[in-house]
Amino acid sequence: MSKLMIALFVSAGLGVGGCATQRPAPVAAAKPMAPVVVAPITKDAYDLSIRNADAQGKMDKDACGTRSGNAKDICMAEASGKEAVAKADAEAAYRNTPKEREGARVARAEATYNVAKEKCDDLAGNTKDVCVKEADAALVKGKADAKVDRVAADARQDSATKQADATREANMLKRDADYKVAIEKCDALAGAAKDSCVSNAKGQYGKS
Repeated sequence: MSKLMIALFVSAGLGVGGCATQRPAPVAAAKPMAPVVVAPITKDAYDLSIRNADAQGKMDKDACGTRSGNAKDICMAEASGKEAVAKADAEAAYRNTPKEREGARVARAEATYNVAKEKCDDLAGNTKDVCVKEADAALVKGKADAKVDRVAADARQDSATKQADATREANMLKRDADYKVAIEKCDALAGAAKDSCVSNAKGQYGKS
């Protein structure tokens, strides 16, 4: 395994299920991707992350120039995948939405897929066909899982918003009800005492 491949695993979290020369390991057996969890970042931090990803991507791709044939293709797929994942992670951290977190997971699935497909090119016949189908299946599963998580996150967010709206409405209704009680009590008074009571009630319940 090349140093570049190791770096890809560590920094991008790619579970590339490549195919071995004799008996290719099933791509689907790769460790399932966990939901992308990133701390929100500022616009400046986002811009810096994109610049760093571009610079690192160029360095990694330049390093592939010393290779040839399919080894070079694999190296380029690894470099491109690492760059794409870094940018998707930055986007997810900056936008901080379920959609962007889904995008980061899809970027990982596609990066894994592209490397796996290149590795399949080292094989032939049915062994290669199986390798490609396993890579295809892993991509489909990765995207499907990412969508499920995004839909679930959207539902939680929508539920939280609706609950907050309902709470605000309930508090307003209860406040109005209490205000009417306070005003009604003022009716038992007269003159300055009543005026003071009404004024205090309005102040307490935010009425003009």
